[in-house]
Amino acid sequence: MVRRIDVTGAGGVRLAAWEFADPPKGREEHESAPGVLLLHGLMGRASHWAPTARWLAERHRAVALDQRGHGRSEKPVDGPFTREAYVADAEAAVEQLGLAPVTLIGHSMGALTAWQLAARRPDLVRALIICDMRASALGAASQREWEDWFRSWPVPFATLADVRKWFGEDDPRLERPNPARGEFFAEAMAERADGWRPVFSRRQMLTSRETWVFDAHWEELAQVRCPTLVVRGLDGELGRAEAQEMVRVLPLGQYGEVPDAGHLVHYDHPDGWRAAIEPFLGGVLTP
Repeated sequence: MVRRIDVTGAGGVRLAAWEFADPPKGREEHESAPGVLLLHGLMGRASHWAPTARWLAERHRAVALDQRGHGRSEKPVDGPFTREAYVADAEAAVEQLGLAPVTLIGHSMGALTAWQLAARRPDLVRALIICDMRASALGAASQREWEDWFRSWPVPFATLADVRKWFGEDDPRLERPNPARGEFFAEAMAERADGWRPVFSRRQMLTSRETWVFDAHWEELAQVRCPTLVVRGLDGELGRAEAQEMVRVLPLGQYGEVPDAGHLVHYDHPDGWRAAIEPFLGGVLTP
């Protein structure tokens, strides 16, 4: 089962958190279980973590957060969508839900939020999993490519089948068909009067992205003192050399990779993802 819990983020922004349970054998036992907070990437939502959260919930308290501007959380017109706001939101979720000492599992932008929180508040964080997020700067050209990509979307989509086909087959950014990617974006759409549109604002996504895309984040990575697993998809955006350098920079870093997976590692290959992270979690999340 899953239940929604509202969290008050930075500046009073309303955030939706989703707690997955199997259900708990007893309330006291459940609330004393090791806490895990799952943070999606840009354009993602908490529900993308459902398969991971469900198997985690067998032994741990698993919560996924819709970050500001995403999913069912508030999308303030004027933001802010800064790194500071995203990190403060995650900090608020950990504290208000009583998850500390928490294990943070983040994908892409959510992974950056996770390691920035771990660096800022080591007292709150037990362990960290970074999924396919680079520590190096991506630069202005990358941001321009995203602007062009957003403009290419044939919005609104007439049906969810059209969403799946465009993102899974027709998107010019794709090198080969990827049905899992189509499903990922279908889950981030909502039906409106004129068709299917994203549940997020593309303008807000660009604003969120520009707050981290121009900077490198190695210094904060080196400040993370807890055990950390860096996971990449073999066909993802984080290259092996950079991932291994991230492991070297981390005081307690470990490396993992998932074959037959792209950037959406946990969505492309859920079994491989579980196999990559479960041994690490078993070492740090012993109740």
